[in-house]
Amino acid sequence: MRMRATLRDWTGLAVLALPCSVVSMDASVLNLAVPQLTATLRPTGSQQLWIVDSYVFVVAGLLITMGMVGDRFGRRRLLLIGASVFAAASVLAAFAVSPGMLIATRVLLGVAGATLMPSTLALIRTMFADPRQRRTALGVWTASFALGGLAGPVVGGLLLTRYWWGSVFLVAVPVMLLLLATGPFLLPEYRGADRPPLDLGSAALSLAAVLAVVYGLKRIAESGPRPAYGVIVLLGIALAVWFVRRQQRLARPMIELRLFRSIGFSGPLVVLGLIFFVLYGTQFITAQLLQLVLGLSALEAGLVSLPGTIAYLLGSLSAPLVAARVSTAYGLAGSLLISAAGFGLLTQIQPGRLWIMVTGFVVFSVGLAGVYLMATDLTVSAAPPERAGTTSALVETSAELGGALGIAGLGSIVLAVYRHSSPGSGAPGHTPQDPAATTAYLQGYQLAEALGAAALLVAAAVTAVLLRPRTAVPEPSVPRRES
Repeated sequence: MRMRATLRDWTGLAVLALPCSVVSMDASVLNLAVPQLTATLRPTGSQQLWIVDSYVFVVAGLLITMGMVGDRFGRRRLLLIGASVFAAASVLAAFAVSPGMLIATRVLLGVAGATLMPSTLALIRTMFADPRQRRTALGVWTASFALGGLAGPVVGGLLLTRYWWGSVFLVAVPVMLLLLATGPFLLPEYRGADRPPLDLGSAALSLAAVLAVVYGLKRIAESGPRPAYGVIVLLGIALAVWFVRRQQRLARPMIELRLFRSIGFSGPLVVLGLIFFVLYGTQFITAQLLQLVLGLSALEAGLVSLPGTIAYLLGSLSAPLVAARVSTAYGLAGSLLISAAGFGLLTQIQPGRLWIMVTGFVVFSVGLAGVYLMATDLTVSAAPPERAGTTSALVETSAELGGALGIAGLGSIVLAVYRHSSPGSGAPGHTPQDPAATTAYLQGYQLAEALGAAALLVAAAVTAVLLRPRTAVPEPSVPRRES
């Protein structure tokens, strides 16, 4: 099998980075457009939540299914179909005339978005067989998310000052059209030689399980613990157990559970879930701290996180150089330590000392880039090539579940401390001139960040021990690559 990537592969990598940037940009530009679309379409409070959240729920629920579909029917084919649907749904969303129509198009965007992530990562696994080149490609892939995050507020702000709210959705259209025009020539097709049958029962169970868990945790974070939301989460867990038992009984399961017996496969997935637990939870409680407690505007709050985004972009591009010079165990453990140091800095935040928060964001973003690259590389390398699509979906699902749990977990910690220290204050939303309530929220914030940093320190120590010596990567089988 050819090991070294060609110019066509590197050019194809640039094409694969396009949808990743768009997906990252989509979240930020929609948040900017919410006030305008609310004034125009006049959605109810529930409809507004579904306009924002439906995309995330559908993507999280369908990742594993779409990874399996790509392995069976072709990853390039799935990517191009998804790009077509994403472009069409973006146009429909831009010209939506009612909240219901916008929610429906957001769901359709979620279906298409679920095809993009596992397909791009699985194709990188196919195109870059050489481990060092694959790490470089993964660095570019992860950097594309940061680039989209950086461009989102700028592009969205410019569009919203001159055009209507729907214009933010049209940004995706030319990018997807470029992918459709160049993808058939620059990207290889891949279908596993041993393709499992399309298991609709397992697909339905995975969708329902992930959807229930993510939905329940997100609602707990937004509204506080309620019995109904707890029941939804427990239902999701029960469905996940049913899904696992079904896989154990099937001769050709949707997910090869035996892969989880290898610490080189399961360990990085746990690390990814943990780092996104702390990251998403921190982003959630920081947004509340900056805007609801300290009284910053959305633009000012965005500027606080901007240096961290730039640091993540630079870290993604430099992480492959570091990974090539240190062992997997120490590289991943070191990145976790850097992340822990960044989150630890956030425990020192005080009113008037936002420079500490900016510094903390920069430090943990550098560590996050290394964790994401090395853990992803370990996971996709440990799985057989014919299962790269499903494996890539597991990487993204681990991040989504960890993030949802972090939002609910860290958010609940802050809210509990806040209510205990400032009785009768309810949810954060007081004026920034209320020093007692500000102090109460900061105490909860500092506790949440301390717990997150401690968890990452423990993970760093465990990773250094369990992944030493460097995890061996099994010899890949010869893939069937089609032009």
